[in-house]
Amino acid sequence: MGAHLERLKTRRQFLRVAAGKRKWAAPGIVLQVAPQPPEDRAASEGPRYGLTVSKRVGNAVIRNRARRRLRAAAEEVLSNCALTAHDYVLIGRQGTPTRDFGALKNDLETGLRKLGAFRQAAEENRTA
Repeated sequence: MGAHLERLKTRRQFLRVAAGKRKWAAPGIVLQVAPQPPEDRAASEGPRYGLTVSKRVGNAVIRNRARRRLRAAAEEVLSNCALTAHDYVLIGRQGTPTRDFGALKNDLETGLRKLGAFRQAAEENRTA
């Protein structure tokens, strides 16, 4: 089974990931990745992630739908495919609420591969 996921909660954590300048954009998601700082790595059991969806995506109902979809995709993909000593920020886009869920998960997996944060063991388990 996949690693235990924790959430990024403070603004400082989100800004640190953004300052790492490793990001990848797809039609349904923008993914940012940064290694966890050494002091957090000891306390954390696995990868951490945070979600953000701005008002440009839509009204509160649409933003909440986008967050729920991003959370579900992150729980499925990051727990199985993400490197454990990293933090991830998923940013919702205008296409997030209406994009096919399989395509949204595929966007996230592709982003992990492009940013070098895809765990190879996940690929071996999938083919076995």
